[in-house]
Amino acid sequence: MKLASLRDGGRDGVLVVVDTSLARCVRVPEIAPNLQAALENWERAAPALGRVARSLEAGERQDAEPFDHAACAAPLPRAYQFADGSAYVTHVELVRKARGAEMPESFWTDPLMYQGLSDHFLGPGEAIMAADEAWGIDFEAEVAVIVDDVPMGIPAARAGAHIKLVTLLNDVSLRGLIPAELGKGFGFFHGKPASALAPVAVTPDELGDAWDGGKVCLPLISHVNGRLIGKPDAGIDMTFDFPQLIAHAAKTRRLGAGTVIGSGTVSNADRSAGSSCLAEVRMLESLAAGAPATPFLRFGDRVRIEMLDAAGRSIFGAIEQEVEPAV
Repeated sequence: MKLASLRDGGRDGVLVVVDTSLARCVRVPEIAPNLQAALENWERAAPALGRVARSLEAGERQDAEPFDHAACAAPLPRAYQFADGSAYVTHVELVRKARGAEMPESFWTDPLMYQGLSDHFLGPGEAIMAADEAWGIDFEAEVAVIVDDVPMGIPAARAGAHIKLVTLLNDVSLRGLIPAELGKGFGFFHGKPASALAPVAVTPDELGDAWDGGKVCLPLISHVNGRLIGKPDAGIDMTFDFPQLIAHAAKTRRLGAGTVIGSGTVSNADRSAGSSCLAEVRMLESLAAGAPATPFLRFGDRVRIEMLDAAGRSIFGAIEQEVEPAV
């Protein structure tokens, strides 16, 4: 099934079940007022939501309404936790190579992860706000999963059972601010502002054969101002799959229902499919020509991130954001 949250003036949105074509939806206040409530009671809520999804798909719902993508908040407008991995180690290797740094061997066996901003996920059409273009505004196209309650210390072999929903993520990065922050030895803060989620989150079964139990095996498509930046396959070169990322995040703490786990920038070792962020584009240009030619995002630029199924239909809806000056 496919779920979304419509803006209603409150902080958590109104939960709706969306049809496969992303054309119609049904509000379900009798099941859960919002997605967070549904996740906290998933064993009860999921079967009821599934029944609504099936009746909606069959055309039996008199209470169905048009699904307005522009009215969507993030599926979880505020999550209790956001942990973002860097599962595509070939991307990390390229980043370090571009600046002449060796990559520790441990990066291939121990996932990188940071704790991101979770109390304000941007909706799929909300602007990327920045005070200065010199901050190096960038997008990062990722896949993300949403879990129910995960116990501390869970092994990867059991962690996959806690994946309840899958969605897309734009992990906005301010590249000009990150080096100084990392130089302090205490991690990201200013360099990682609010991220955006796709309009719709789906249960893994909606992905069919594209879901292998740990990753989504489909291209993730990114455009800036209508120009294709890349469409690398999210199922290729993912060194750590989502069960491994969940187990890593839960090593020393439990994860509350509604925790969002990001894959990190989707990247393939074969660069022919392009990239999922401008930093990688610029790195490849630097390696080839000695200097980058592609600028970071500027005010007025538009980013679009989407994933299509084998029939060419949008699975999650598109993240479509314009970069605007913060005033």
